[in-house]
Amino acid sequence: MRIAVVGAGGVGGAYGAALAKAGADVTFIARGVHLAAMKSKGLKLESQRGDIHLVPTQATDDPKTVGPVDVVLFCVKLWDVESAGEAIKPMVGKDTAVIPLQNGVDAADRLMPIVGRQAVMGGVANISATIAEPGVIRQTGTVVRMVFGELDGSRSARGEAFANLCAQAGIDGVLSAAIQTELWMKFILLASNASIMALARLPVGKLRDDPDIAPWFTTAYEEVAAVGRAAGIALPADAVDKTLNFNRTAPPHLIPSMAVDLLRGNRIELPWLSGKVVELGRKYGVPTPTHAFMYATLKPYVMGKPV
Repeated sequence: MRIAVVGAGGVGGAYGAALAKAGADVTFIARGVHLAAMKSKGLKLESQRGDIHLVPTQATDDPKTVGPVDVVLFCVKLWDVESAGEAIKPMVGKDTAVIPLQNGVDAADRLMPIVGRQAVMGGVANISATIAEPGVIRQTGTVVRMVFGELDGSRSARGEAFANLCAQAGIDGVLSAAIQTELWMKFILLASNASIMALARLPVGKLRDDPDIAPWFTTAYEEVAAVGRAAGIALPADAVDKTLNFNRTAPPHLIPSMAVDLLRGNRIELPWLSGKVVELGRKYGVPTPTHAFMYATLKPYVMGKPV
């Protein structure tokens, strides 16, 4: 199976390395010093599950040189969805599956007008990994899970084939008939945790048991769940409890990528996380005071460290 990983950062690099080790024909679309390091030294994944070193690594900054592939794992930052979507068109054939694995809940909707409704599936990444240095991905924890599915809930041959490949690669690949529910279950957690930990500049283990901070997790989760239900998403009745339970058992050093980006002085995905919660809350008449406060407080950092 031919796979293109667009955005070879923590998420794309980790999944792509595992798939390549399992024998898939994987090409990484990257740029800058990270691309140069992959070309010269290969891509290395450091993980408690075992290190992987791909030498040589198939990597390029030009999707036109790759040609049509079976699956595109679309892992760029949320502000790059439209530009990267245009760039991947030469890799999208008649049966290609484009699986967006970004944070947030609107990447698929933004991609469909660009690459076609038929090409786009829904996807959820459950992994914590980041670029430790150019050419090196470092995973936190041992969870390597990916949920994906057709947006209409059907069970497709391409979905089945990719699920089988994930199993061979040691990825917990789940082909879901309810991918919108899966997307929103992650959004409840991620939109909230990203802002809370970015504000505190600390990982989850330093915050979740603090009696003054712990209630923020609950209210933030409740707001996202309420917005999702108002938008017509079929969330389980215990969605918030499930999210709280996950948060309690997460590795204490876990920190969302948005908080990492803020600490590094980089641009952050806030408008598509807490900002999206606030936007949809206004649309559906759902109060979101916790996310509104976090969005307003973090807004000066959206483009990186304020000058």
